[in-house]
Amino acid sequence: MTTTVEIGTLIVTTPGTCGGRRRIATTRITLENIAIDFNAELTPEQIIDEKPHFTLTPLYGALA
Repeated sequence: MTTTVEIGTLIVTTPGTCGGRRRIATTRITLENIAIDFNAELTPEQIIDEKPHFTLTPLYGALA
């Protein structure tokens, strides 16, 4: 079964949190951090292994 998730609910910006940079909702992981890991040729699975409280859904949202 497939669940639809609105990408707008995955990425948030909050003044005063992470310097106001875009981040994954409910975390302090910025899109910049995800991009750095991805550009360092880490696979999504490797990124998840480094951040065990994180799941693939918001990660793919950040990469999109």
